[in-house]
Amino acid sequence: MQTEVPAIVTAAQFAQQYRQYLETNGILDSTYRLQKQPGGSVALPVLCNKLSQLHLPNLCDTVAPGSTCTFTQLKNPILSKKSSVKSCHQRLQEELHALVKLSGVLWNDQLSRDLPQVWKRHDDMIVLNENALQADIWKTLEPEVWLVVANALGVKRIAKAGRVSADGFRTPKVTLLLGDDAWVHHIDNGIRYTFDVTKCMFSSGNITEKLRVSSFDCTGEVVVDLYAGIGYFTLPFLMHAGAAFVHACEWNPHAVAALVKNLDLNKVSHRCKIHKGDNQQLPLRNLADRVNLGLIPSSEEGWPIACQLLREDRGGIFHIHHNISLYAENRGAAFDRKNLDEGHCQEQEQSLTAVLPASWTERSKSSSDSTTPAFTCSCTKESILNSRWKGPGNRLKVETNCGSCCEKRIFIHPEWQAWAKSVALRIKNLLEILHQKQWRTNILHIEHVKSYAPHIDHVVLDLECRPCDET
Repeated sequence: MQTEVPAIVTAAQFAQQYRQYLETNGILDSTYRLQKQPGGSVALPVLCNKLSQLHLPNLCDTVAPGSTCTFTQLKNPILSKKSSVKSCHQRLQEELHALVKLSGVLWNDQLSRDLPQVWKRHDDMIVLNENALQADIWKTLEPEVWLVVANALGVKRIAKAGRVSADGFRTPKVTLLLGDDAWVHHIDNGIRYTFDVTKCMFSSGNITEKLRVSSFDCTGEVVVDLYAGIGYFTLPFLMHAGAAFVHACEWNPHAVAALVKNLDLNKVSHRCKIHKGDNQQLPLRNLADRVNLGLIPSSEEGWPIACQLLREDRGGIFHIHHNISLYAENRGAAFDRKNLDEGHCQEQEQSLTAVLPASWTERSKSSSDSTTPAFTCSCTKESILNSRWKGPGNRLKVETNCGSCCEKRIFIHPEWQAWAKSVALRIKNLLEILHQKQWRTNILHIEHVKSYAPHIDHVVLDLECRPCDET
């Protein structure tokens, strides 16, 4: 069957000028390629409904003076490269449609809506969303349906995600549907990771924070990663930030197994010690220049041990992760606007003291001096804005030591500031209870990592902690 499309024909030397004009005005039909014609002229496919009588003289007189053009019907046009390549979604729908048809079932809109719209790719494995391919018919077509999905998406293994388990390890409920091995490889910011998708999580949403960590200058520093997982932040500290040594704490045995492999893969095992088990029982103290508390929704239970780890002579920096709810009805255990009130912060300090190690509580009465400045904030207007998520915001380009960079907008909510001030006061109190001397805390930065619907923000507080007698 012969196909014809409308086209404008002009001499080859004017073709690019014509093309630019036609594209700008939405007239060029990008479904098809520009085609050479006998005699050396070029045919430019156009959308006839967008072409008016005014365009042809404008092309000849204004766009390319001295040129001539004619209108024709281009026979058997050649599809453009973009049009000839089917998307993954198109291939998936066509192949599943064919499979369903062979089974004697009619395709319908419900099956179209049941197809996966997004998925995660790790190596040669696709992890489908839990809501994808739930119709009863897919069960009757197993295992053929998974072979079809793998072929359409260009992979060898298929898995399907569920909700994260509330087992203390945040174990993902992932089912392997095609393939025998659930271990995958992933390269992120020049770092190689391997892990079992059915046992360990990999959060691609934290990439901006991993890039930020990579941009730190930790030369000569000892870092403690209290919630190391498979090495999400441990490895950027070692490979890009230049930390001298990292103590990685993790209690999930499956994550520990992956972390061991990842340290070996990236050839940094000699600069890291893994501490298996509950970090509350960690025997270390007085050694860290920096402590990463990468646990959400809250890392609060790790604050006392983090204070114990920090160097007593000169202190250091905490990177404290937390989920903050922006509206009262969603806050729950997050925090309240009353955190802006210093008296309420003192009440929170007292409640936190109740869960401190027994050896600490005996010191609490004499630890705090009311004349000591509670905390300072070095966040400038250029780096943090008192605004909601509206408007373009300031932009910050984060460059890493490995040449990568990311650009992100910087905003701040009053709730973020309230939480940060509360944390600064409470950490100060914990340090003074522990060391029996005055400390100061300084809010360096509040980083937005990502948001969860409806109004929950994952943020990281960079908190500097120094003894007041630091020399």
